[in-house]
Amino acid sequence: MPHSLLPNLRPSDQLAFLRILSLLLKLGLTFTAAETFGLSLYSPALNYALLLETIYLGVTFSIRHPLQSKDSGLFIALLLDTAFWITWLYFTGGATNAFISLLLLPIAIAAVILPRWAPWSLTLISTLAYSLMLYFVPQEQMQHHGMDMSSHYLGMWFNFVISSLVLTTSVAFISKRMRRQDAELAYMREAQLRQEKLLALGTASAQMAHQLATPLSSLRLLVEEVDEELGHNSDAVKEMDTALFRCEQTLTELRCATESIREHKRVEIEVGDLIAMLRQQVTLLMPQLKLEVELDAEASHTLVQTDTSLLPALLSLVENAARASDEHLQEQRVNIEVGIDHLYPSIRLRVRDYGVGIPKRLLSQLGHKLVDSPTGMGIALMLSHASFERLGGKLILGTHVDGGAVAEVTLPVEGS
Repeated sequence: MPHSLLPNLRPSDQLAFLRILSLLLKLGLTFTAAETFGLSLYSPALNYALLLETIYLGVTFSIRHPLQSKDSGLFIALLLDTAFWITWLYFTGGATNAFISLLLLPIAIAAVILPRWAPWSLTLISTLAYSLMLYFVPQEQMQHHGMDMSSHYLGMWFNFVISSLVLTTSVAFISKRMRRQDAELAYMREAQLRQEKLLALGTASAQMAHQLATPLSSLRLLVEEVDEELGHNSDAVKEMDTALFRCEQTLTELRCATESIREHKRVEIEVGDLIAMLRQQVTLLMPQLKLEVELDAEASHTLVQTDTSLLPALLSLVENAARASDEHLQEQRVNIEVGIDHLYPSIRLRVRDYGVGIPKRLLSQLGHKLVDSPTGMGIALMLSHASFERLGGKLILGTHVDGGAVAEVTLPVEGS
């Protein structure tokens, strides 16, 4: 197979290819090069062992993808490979076999792709098998042309132990660090894509906000004219005026937020004051909402850093929770629990609704990706998550033990 094709193979296919090469190597050494390398073929049971290994490889090759999709399945496969290598070595000279170092192959593979316990387990098994084969080497094989070879074989055993220890420590450590770096790069790529989407959303929002200014001004004039004509007693005009006022206020807040973010304006605020502002916004914009707040006394006087995007982000979480509760209970009810985490000095704010919860398939996507949702929840959570991240915090979504969804916001404590 051309070398250029190997990188395109799936990991399970690459491992299957290596295992087939190992079997071919055993067959070649056994039947064509035994005398060349001084292999001692003293048992016909070797043929049955090779036949059994061929059948084993054929069976496992057909189920290689599901077998190696989990660490446990891959470890079992490497454990059986080690057993077959030990069997072949035992029937071809044991500790005197020049290819005894091939026992290191399963250990090396485990050190690269499996958790730390796996290569250590294979090292223990291989070293024990090597030690037993060395112990039971016939005395006549210890002599070569009148020379005592016991010290040579002992040196080979010691070299094997040192090599296996290097694989289980250095290689495993390097592999773990590379996997961590790959995970960090994947996270950075995902964050960059998310920021690009947010930038596009922000640009579109700014353009639309600019376009809304003129129609809102015209509507304000029309509402005032209608109000004068109807004598200031029309309920419909009052509702229109309230809705229009909210639109104007939102547009003003958007302009202030844009200016604040562009100039990186941040202020320190006590958590108690932040929650009071949130209550005020909820009372003004969602008077029908039943808001329950559990505020820890210590957390109330703790300082956090904020900008104009934090309060709208929290308000968005409350709005989503209120909508979920209303759909399930026909009542807008939200619980907010605020506490302090002393282990990692930070404020922990949990927003809980009384709805049906978030489907598991969406938990890992909401807040990170644009998710198709008739309620627009995906975009709102994505914007909120971006606001928390910019302030050094994070947003975690989960399910409450008593039902409903929980949005946990963590914000760093100022001065920690």
